[in-house]
Amino acid sequence: MFEYKSYDVAVIGAGHAGIEAALAAARLGCRTAVFTLTLDAIGNMPCNPSIGGTGKGHLVMELDALGGEMGKAADATMLQSRMLNLAKGPAVHSLRVQSDRRAYHRYMKSVLEAEPNLDIFQDEVTGIKVENGEVRGVVTSLGGDFPCRTAVICTGTYLGGKIFVGDAVRHSGPDGVCPADRLTQNLVDLGLPIRRFKTGTPARVHSRSIDYSVLERQDGDEDIVPFCFDRTEPLENTRCCWIAYTNEETHEVIRRNLSRSPLYGGAIVGIGPRYCPSIEDKVVRFPDKKRHQLFIEPCGANTQEMYLQGMSSSLPLDVQYEMYRTIKGLENVEIMRPAYAIEYDCCDPTELYATLQSKRIKGLFGAGQFNGTSGYEEAAVQGFVAGVNAAHLVLGREPFVLTRKEAYIGTLIDDLVTKGVNDPYRMMTSRCEYRLILRQDNADERLCEKGHQLGLLPDEKYAVFLRNHEELDKELDHIRHTVIHASDEINSILENLGESPLAGGASAEAVLKRPNVRYRDLLPFIHPQGDIPSAKVQQKAEIEIKYEGYLKRQAALAEKLGREDSLALPEDIDYKQIRGLRLEAADKLNRIRPSSFGQAARISGVNPADLQVLSVWLAKKRRENRGRVDDQ
Repeated sequence: MFEYKSYDVAVIGAGHAGIEAALAAARLGCRTAVFTLTLDAIGNMPCNPSIGGTGKGHLVMELDALGGEMGKAADATMLQSRMLNLAKGPAVHSLRVQSDRRAYHRYMKSVLEAEPNLDIFQDEVTGIKVENGEVRGVVTSLGGDFPCRTAVICTGTYLGGKIFVGDAVRHSGPDGVCPADRLTQNLVDLGLPIRRFKTGTPARVHSRSIDYSVLERQDGDEDIVPFCFDRTEPLENTRCCWIAYTNEETHEVIRRNLSRSPLYGGAIVGIGPRYCPSIEDKVVRFPDKKRHQLFIEPCGANTQEMYLQGMSSSLPLDVQYEMYRTIKGLENVEIMRPAYAIEYDCCDPTELYATLQSKRIKGLFGAGQFNGTSGYEEAAVQGFVAGVNAAHLVLGREPFVLTRKEAYIGTLIDDLVTKGVNDPYRMMTSRCEYRLILRQDNADERLCEKGHQLGLLPDEKYAVFLRNHEELDKELDHIRHTVIHASDEINSILENLGESPLAGGASAEAVLKRPNVRYRDLLPFIHPQGDIPSAKVQQKAEIEIKYEGYLKRQAALAEKLGREDSLALPEDIDYKQIRGLRLEAADKLNRIRPSSFGQAARISGVNPADLQVLSVWLAKKRRENRGRVDDQ
């Protein structure tokens, strides 16, 4: 073994989780090393080269407010930008961009290389050294021995990776990169519960073989919203996307060849994602559905590869050709990269604290698909939290944990460590009970202060947030103190919007609260002199005023439930000793070891009667503790 030098933090993997973990730890002043199977896979997008989407856009904007890197990379490499769900309320508006896959990799590789406290190694980590229950180092396939105080596992789908295309099976990570096969056994030996998950990806096809004239065109937004709240440079859509549909002939090809699918033939044992199924799954699970939508999207500005989102598959190559060519516009399609399924090893996330540190091994953290999630965005935010907490452990600082009422990130991690996962977890707005107060448009208002306190949001970016915050407060005050007087002009606008006319004067706030009235309709009356605030301030002000009552009620509910999360549970409870607690609940509580009453209430298998027993037990313990204090 060759011992190079020691580190505070070792990050295993340089995908989306590994990048954020390594940058966070290094930027907090820790000596950090990141290990990757190949430098060419840094920031790789083995599935769709897109960032954001429903619920996921919230994660990226929260990460940007905390000082992460993903939003910057997405803005810098954007090909097309679209705000999803605009027909619905602002709570579910979600930004999604199509990125240039290779440009994204180059951007992230350059950022890692430029970080002073960060060393990058192309080598496979084969083992984690643990002494007395604490991380002491990592060892690599090339004979490297790297002493370290903490390690963050960000192995993505490379850990025990196995690729399936029909009956063609090979041990591999995405894009033909070798898998990480030796680390799994080391983790099992260390006592970590390892499970097998599966995901997949569709074919990449040559653009010249697509008949775009018969497809639905999907253009980007005219008014582009960046992921980074402080970005001033304008963004431009340079490529468009397209929509196509499967048909009954497509479905018949799939049904006829199900016996050749490793998914239905039994070769695949890993559990696949519920909310992003393969096309075979869609046809089997929804037999009455006449067609399924697919999106044809570019992989980059300087490539002819197009991604067929919505048609992932593990069917044999000949079946893939037959299947894809039944689709209108793809009759002559040329496959450049076949669709495939991939199995990989991951950990049960209930074995982790909310800091993403292992409950078994001090200094060992997990992030991304290793924790049972799917998606670049879910991986990135976990990497950030794990990297911060690894650094804080080294530096002797308090753990960094976001709650469900503070961020989608808090919801994501709480779901993982409290409820666990039975299949790859995907973030969705429906998972968040506080989504009206946790919108993506106010991510900076919620989290910039935390990012700056951490030391990861730069002073100049924090100064932009303070200016924006001041401008918003000023605009809200202006709207509340501006009176709009009845006139032919305003009443004509109101009547055209289906609203009753003004009889006298009314505050701009009251008029704006009317259901059909938008801020832009009142702009000449709110700012007759033309001193118009920025588009972002206009949007935030409108939401804050229109939804004021709902926001207050949801904030009050979050505060009430938050008190349960602040009610700490002793770490050394043996729940089986609590009389009246059901055996199933005691087993779950002993295994997950919730840190608070609120977290205990979210554990599957713990019912209201169990919580009542636990509440009575806690009250009794508090009385006993007060009595001991009084006696002293």
